[in-house]
Amino acid sequence: MKTLLLAPELFTANGGIPRMLRLYLKALCELAPEGADHHVGFVALNDATVGSGDLRRYSTAALTHWETCQRRKGRFVRATLRHRRPGQRIVCGHVAQLPVAWAARLCGRGVSYDLVAHGIEVWRDFSLAERLALRSVRRVLCVSAHTRDEMRRHCALPADRFAVLPNALDPFFPIMEQPPARPSAPVILTVSRLAFADSYKGIDHLIQAMPQIRRSIPQARLQIVGQGDDLPRLAKLVRTSGLAEAVDFCGYLDDQALQARLRECALFALPSQREGFGLVFLEAMAQGRPCLAARAGGAPEVVTDETGMLVPFGDIEAIATAATAALQRTWDGDAILARARAFAYPCFRERLKTLLAP
Repeated sequence: MKTLLLAPELFTANGGIPRMLRLYLKALCELAPEGADHHVGFVALNDATVGSGDLRRYSTAALTHWETCQRRKGRFVRATLRHRRPGQRIVCGHVAQLPVAWAARLCGRGVSYDLVAHGIEVWRDFSLAERLALRSVRRVLCVSAHTRDEMRRHCALPADRFAVLPNALDPFFPIMEQPPARPSAPVILTVSRLAFADSYKGIDHLIQAMPQIRRSIPQARLQIVGQGDDLPRLAKLVRTSGLAEAVDFCGYLDDQALQARLRECALFALPSQREGFGLVFLEAMAQGRPCLAARAGGAPEVVTDETGMLVPFGDIEAIATAATAALQRTWDGDAILARARAFAYPCFRERLKTLLAP
């Protein structure tokens, strides 16, 4: 079997979608049987280059061809059509690229394709080209039951075309073997792209909840990891709320630095309204930390009563009350780590193997 992964980006960004598509690439390579008739390739729209270290981490000898398209859509289409092979399976990493997979199927003998549905990009009405391409999709791999149900509201595909394949922890983002020690300070950590387009993440709601949290726990601090064009607005909100001494903007952190911050915090919080899954919750649990999430999107499928707290989106008082209770509670670190292990990469790979079987 010849497999081609189409991705918006793989190695030039570090958000939830590229992180998961790197795991798809890794799993597809590891699942490819040995032999000349079985090989894997990928075409990445936005990537400019691919480092040898990235390839060593996320591929095997089964990866025989790849192309990066430097944000050139025409080049992406041509590369996809050039790399198509008879009997090929295409794994389309984003719905925006589904019409390209459809074109490859029309031009190639025996080509089939699956779609990975991450979240809000499929919680909408589809374009004509997307609707036509969806008619021929073999299977839609949804990161959560919520994403599956939202997508089904907007397209007429039969139920058996959908499958839920939850996101997984990157094996290079290790799960702690033992629960960490109780944190020395009541630090709340959040991680998000700080963009106007992502205001649904609820970072401003966390800031607005801090005065009430600090009335109960005066030492409480909020650390915000991320960068983007919404940073000036959020920084102004911190100043006007009198929280300059209680809120830290940490900028971008690589995985190693992020793991250290997660181990040091007392609570991870992201009260987002529209998370398709919420990979960052798993990353916090992998370091033994409880999570606060909004009761919205796919987050309730990840965060349970044993591993965190759920609040209504946008309810500042509920966020403050839950965060205060979470900071004061003694959590079961073993239960939190067990939840993280349930989403380990080997489980994802075996489930993918089953779903991609002919």
